[in-house]
Amino acid sequence: MPRTTGDDEVLGLLDRTVDAVAEALDGFWSADPDHWRDKGERPGQYALDLVADRAAHGVLDAAVVDGGPVGVLSEESGLVGADRAVVVVVDPVDGSTNASRRIPWYACSLAAVDRDGVRAAVVANLATGVRHRAVRGGGATRDGTSISCSGREDLAASVLVLNGYAGEHAGWRQYRTLGAMALDLCAVADGTFDGSVDCTVDAIHVWDYLGGLLVLQEAGGHVCDLYDRPLVSLDPGAGRTLVSAGSAPLLSTLLERRRTMPPGRPGRAPGADTP
Repeated sequence: MPRTTGDDEVLGLLDRTVDAVAEALDGFWSADPDHWRDKGERPGQYALDLVADRAAHGVLDAAVVDGGPVGVLSEESGLVGADRAVVVVVDPVDGSTNASRRIPWYACSLAAVDRDGVRAAVVANLATGVRHRAVRGGGATRDGTSISCSGREDLAASVLVLNGYAGEHAGWRQYRTLGAMALDLCAVADGTFDGSVDCTVDAIHVWDYLGGLLVLQEAGGHVCDLYDRPLVSLDPGAGRTLVSAGSAPLLSTLLERRRTMPPGRPGRAPGADTP
């Protein structure tokens, strides 16, 4: 599917939203760094999540795409406008525990969803400024440069990024556990990692992965749910267990290994995004 002027409009909206979130967080830190780690309104939420969410809504609530307003599904504020032609799925700060401790692996993840799936995505590392973008059928970029996956097929030669604790060595060369699913998927997309394995059970939701999913797919990668459930959804309560790879053979191997790992803990991984 060729890229259209409308796709550029959507991508521009996502970029402006990321810019607003980054500016709001910079202002929050500059004004009162002593409160950067303050808790939010519910368990696992930080004040910085709410600052970022308000900034995102400030752009998206006034936006018009394809002649109509957009809906918004945010981790922090829920779903508004589910019946609209385009719904933007937002994780204002993916990896907010990392953000609270100024560990430079946290992102604003945005995915514009229409009736055909994910149409456009922007995932921006809010600490470094690195920005991954993708348009359905139009490829994926990192800071404007086209990207592709490593294509590695051999697990024994692969370096993976894990979400949660694996409990055992499953035959990979090395692994890292970094704490932000959107960035993890983008790092598979640009070849930084060869694949990813979610070692938790259904702890990942659409706002965590939809942006990174399109970037990875447009870079030639593969991603699926361990239990073969659909990944594109606007159900805020739907958890998934993701496995991804830069090649189909490696994905097949990782799925096999993940299915034989010790049972994980359902829901949020221990210690994940907990103040």
